[in-house]
This record gives sequence, structure tokens and C-alpha cells, in this order.
Amino acid sequence: MSRIGKLPIPIPHGVDVKVADGKLAVKGPKGALELDTRGHVAVRVEGGQLRVERPDDERQSRAFHGLYQRLASNMVKGVTQGFSKGLEIQGVGYRAQLEGGGLVLFLGYSHSIKYQAPPGIKIEVPDPTHVTVSGVDKQLVGQVAANIRKFRKPEPYKGKGIRYVGEYVRRKVGKTGVK
Repeated sequence: MSRIGKLPIPIPHGVDVKVADGKLAVKGPKGALELDTRGHVAVRVEGGQLRVERPDDERQSRAFHGLYQRLASNMVKGVTQGFSKGLEIQGVGYRAQLEGGGLVLFLGYSHSIKYQAPPGIKIEVPDPTHVTVSGVDKQLVGQVAANIRKFRKPEPYKGKGIRYVGEYVRRKVGKTGVK
């Protein structure tokens, strides 16, 4: 039995969970999410808790047991608290700003980069060198943050680029020259 899969998920007050036809729908104060369980696992609501059970001990069912438990747990957490990912911009002249509902990045290219966030994602720029991506869907928040980081990954010689908050970039020495 999966250690993660057998853990019950407590349903907080104000969260509405519906299970019907292999679909899990979670609705809370921050938004609503849906998950298709594809028949690999059975999801039940009992006594204020959400339980994920597998129908048999086949390899694929065992593999999906912990996965769907964690996906359901992230859905409940997302509609109550939400998820956020922070990005830092380092480099001379590198900056970000919000313009017309989208993010505009100045990253040393000859042009600015405009990025429009998908629905359900909120992008904030508390100062020109920090960007915060937030939303209810953990996977989508992480994907949007990764897409923004991809515009200028941190390089190892000077450390310039976009990095996650708290990310360590291993620095290289560079050329020493002829002596």
C-alpha cells in the first residue's frame, strides 16, 4: 500500500468537494478545480475527509495511487490558500513591469519581451527585480514561472538572468588569461 496514497485529505470548512463519474471537483474561496481520475483510482468523501483508493494491485494502479492522492491534496490546498512562486531578476538594466495586464521584461535583448499570463494566474511585480506568480493550480503556477525563467536563464559566469527565489547558481571562474 502506498504510504502517500493511504493518507486521508482533510476537507477544510468552506470547501465543497464533489465526486461523480470519475471526476473530482473542488470549489473553495479562491476558485474551483477539476480532476479526471480516469478509472485508475476511486475517490470517496467520508466524514469530512477525502480518501483515494485503488481498485486492484496492478502496477499502474499502484503507480497512480500516490499521484492522485497528492493531486487531490494540492487541489484542496490551492482553493483554500493558493500557491505562489517567486522569481528574481539579476543583471544590469534587467527589470520587469506590468503593462496592460501582461508582464513586460527587459532582459538585455534588443527588444522587450511581453508575456501574457494564462487565465487563473496572477502576476505581481513588487519591485522591478522581483516577480511573483500566484494561482490555485500548483502545476500551472510552476509552469508559468518556468516559462518566464526560460526567457533568460541564469548564466554561470556573472549570474545574470532570471532565477527562482532562493535558487543557488553555481559560479564558474572564467578565463584567466596568458601570464
